[in-house]
Amino acid sequence: MPSSEAVVDVSGRPLALRDVDIDAFLHPKTVAVIGASENLAKPNGAMTRKFKSWSEKHGSEFFPVHPEHDEIYGSKVFRSIFDVPGEIDLAIILTGAAVDTFEEVLQRKAKFAVIFAAGFSETGATGEALEARLEALVRTGDVRLLGPNTNLNAFEDFRDELAGPSIALITQSGHQGRPVFQGQEIGIRLTHWAPTGNEVDLEFADFARYFADQPEVGVIAAYIEGFKDGRTLMLAADHCARLRKPMVVVKVGRTDEGRSMAKAHTGHLTGADDVVSAVFRQFGVTRVDGLDELLDTATALARTRPVDNGLPHWQRRERSSPEGAQRARRSGEPASATRGPGVAIYAISGGTGAHMADMAAAAGLRLPELTEETQRALHDGLIPKYLRVSNPVDCGGPPVMRPAGRKILDLIIADPNVDILICPITGALEAMSMPLARDLVEVAKTTDKPIFVVWGSPVGTEPAYRDVLLASQLPVFRTFHNCVQAVKAYLDYWTFATRYRSPFDDAPTEPLAAATRARKVLEAAQPGEALSEHASKQLLKAYGIKPSRDILCESAAAAVRAAQSLKFPVVMKVSSPDLLHKSDLGLVEVGVDSAKAVRTAYDVMLRRAQRAGGKHVRLDGVIVSELVSGGVETVVGVSQDPLFGPVVMAGLGGIFVEVLKDVTFRVPPFDGDEAHRMLRELAGYPLLTGVRGRKPVDVDALVDVITKVQRLSLDLAGDIAELDINPLVVRPRGAVALDALVVRK
Repeated sequence: MPSSEAVVDVSGRPLALRDVDIDAFLHPKTVAVIGASENLAKPNGAMTRKFKSWSEKHGSEFFPVHPEHDEIYGSKVFRSIFDVPGEIDLAIILTGAAVDTFEEVLQRKAKFAVIFAAGFSETGATGEALEARLEALVRTGDVRLLGPNTNLNAFEDFRDELAGPSIALITQSGHQGRPVFQGQEIGIRLTHWAPTGNEVDLEFADFARYFADQPEVGVIAAYIEGFKDGRTLMLAADHCARLRKPMVVVKVGRTDEGRSMAKAHTGHLTGADDVVSAVFRQFGVTRVDGLDELLDTATALARTRPVDNGLPHWQRRERSSPEGAQRARRSGEPASATRGPGVAIYAISGGTGAHMADMAAAAGLRLPELTEETQRALHDGLIPKYLRVSNPVDCGGPPVMRPAGRKILDLIIADPNVDILICPITGALEAMSMPLARDLVEVAKTTDKPIFVVWGSPVGTEPAYRDVLLASQLPVFRTFHNCVQAVKAYLDYWTFATRYRSPFDDAPTEPLAAATRARKVLEAAQPGEALSEHASKQLLKAYGIKPSRDILCESAAAAVRAAQSLKFPVVMKVSSPDLLHKSDLGLVEVGVDSAKAVRTAYDVMLRRAQRAGGKHVRLDGVIVSELVSGGVETVVGVSQDPLFGPVVMAGLGGIFVEVLKDVTFRVPPFDGDEAHRMLRELAGYPLLTGVRGRKPVDVDALVDVITKVQRLSLDLAGDIAELDINPLVVRPRGAVALDALVVRK
């Protein structure tokens, strides 16, 4: 982790997570239940009994607190929290006046407290005020608080006889975590569950960090309605990535309601959910939609972890291949990305295999043909010659009931083109499904190539499924869709993990000298106002971003001289902080090719500007600019997100940027490699690398602009509300900013 001296980066955001002794919270030596009761007709009674039982099982001292009782569940009752002897590790608050009780817990100096009660910010203005009071109290002391509006899930009894890397669960809704918890009933190991509630204090990041540090935890799964802090989310995801602990998240809120109202294209195109998804991609977090996918994908990632945290089979193969290394050098991508792992599909039904192959290919999985040697061996007395064995492999069914069934699996797994095996089983005939299931389990013990199994029967009570597959450590699915998504998540995660380098190790803590020059330019605008194009480009120049050759003119005669010096034809446009989208207002003329045309355009544009902006419109003058031809028009920008702060956007630009919306996002800090990955997410990326006979453009120059903009966004995080470079023309050599808009914060 970054050193403790660099507490915050240049934008004022933390570079390290806070230290919280979550172990003392989850394994308290003393538990005080305030508002304890034996009345099982009320929630307090059931919760008191739960903690009494839990304390006895885990060796904790149990102290019920109530002003009117002498004994509860056989334990002596204390009149107040101040009467409880010794240190208190965990105070459970079950009183109606929970905030008042928390004040007493603060005075008593307990280590942790939990408020289960609802009625806070989730209920409206009154609840928000109550939660604000609670948050202020937390800041005054050293008691760490879980909740409010949470539940008992952190103190569940987990099945300790289950084997393999476990799932640790974080939820903001106890109900939404229940299906994952119930995965234990089909043999899926779960060891931790943190229900974070409203996150007044303890939050997602605190638990994610702690869970990732636990050696038994293989994957962190989460159901999240909203993150408390964007930077702590990034730091927690970074911590998991360093340890190669995958994170799988259901994040609700895929709507446009969080979209900011903004003056620049960047703000219009940046929705809150877009940014969350971008951060997930940036830090290797797998996003899924359903709770069934959450359980299935998390289980698959836990059960396919490479031995001793090493490389997956296909990563080792690619790195050892001279051809793969050469491809990587040419493309700038990891070797694994230039060819990709091979997925084989094996079924006892041709229709089943074809359906599975169709879904896998549609998801972008690579289905290579098996080697000719493997195909010959499969047809040599194992599988009838009229059945397909190239990939998918169709055995027709009967071979699985003979020793041939195991030999078929061994041959497929040994094929050098195969890195992952998917085997869908319909479960229709036990005579076939049972030996196939047993062989799959046994073959998995001989290889580090993952084997994914789909049990397609809707019944789910068959012995082959319940007694063989569920009892194994194979990832087993009930739907083709979830299986394919899990395979894709596995490949995406390990592609990410093996090249990941934390951006926080080199995060800037001091601004560049360019920031001082840029702030002087910003003084031309009032807070909340936009700079003119001319001033905006001056700010870009301070950070080494090349604008077009422009001359600002205050008369028609000056415009003619400027055009002659730049050479005809030229571009003319009005420069004004009040007239932002000039093309829409007719304030841009392209291809002005004579002195007479310059004078005419100058007069026409000034009249249009005065009509558009009124008599008080501010005009810097008219910019006469070189005409830049060729290349690809792109857009690079910055907007401010309430959760993450500065967000950098890049995409295809021009006048239709808001129509095409082919853009992607990253949250600083990030480096040039991440900027390259950012661009490869664009649907129009082939336009940059050359398509249909067009020359490739200078992608490295575009990456250079993106990295300079992300540094600018950190240095000026408190000064700039929005920045828009559109179009940024990327040419075969270099990139030129033709227009720019900066809005002061």
